[in-house]
Amino acid sequence: MNEILSKLAHCIEVGKIDKTSPYPPAMRDQDGASELTKKALENGIIPNDILENALIPAMANVGNKFSRHEIYVPQMLMSAKAMNGAMIHIKPFFLSGETKRKGTFIIGTVSGDLHDIGKNLVSMMIEGGGWEVIDLGVDVGEDKFMQALEVHPDAFIGLSALLTTTMENMRKIVLTIKEKHPDSRILIGGAPVTEDYCKKIGADFYSPDPQGAVEYLKNCLSL
Repeated sequence: MNEILSKLAHCIEVGKIDKTSPYPPAMRDQDGASELTKKALENGIIPNDILENALIPAMANVGNKFSRHEIYVPQMLMSAKAMNGAMIHIKPFFLSGETKRKGTFIIGTVSGDLHDIGKNLVSMMIEGGGWEVIDLGVDVGEDKFMQALEVHPDAFIGLSALLTTTMENMRKIVLTIKEKHPDSRILIGGAPVTEDYCKKIGADFYSPDPQGAVEYLKNCLSL
């Protein structure tokens, strides 16, 4: 791998955002993901190569470490912030059409629930995988999901819930979406959510961690 991309991937994994970031302490005053992405572009590395050879594999490693309980939410959030620092320089190429997104992913925490850490982690991981993420925020009802689907009819949908009391709202949203868009693929997650509940409410996929969602989307593209 190109040396710049190798260093960039390392910055993503350890959560080094930019040169001014004090984390991790061992990399104080060193270039971070932001500077290295800019340097890669200045050296003629195309955005898609930066994504495929640095950002995506680095975030996959982070997701796998999280799944194996080798790192925890704070470290994962720092990696996601480092990835966002890199994506600032990549996003203009998506907007110009020079670099293509793999697809669109609509996500939100269901109505009645204001928790967003899990949703944000999934959003960051999926964006790091090369997808356009439409984050509807928290306390999102079926109307907002339906409006987003009208604009992005081929999008995948992600529903998050942390409270058992809002799981019924998740069921209602899935039902509403499937009635209007029966071919849509809905991913669900959150602390009280299970595989059995996923099947019960007619959703398409459940994962206990963000990396599972990333892998599911990746597998759907290969079908």
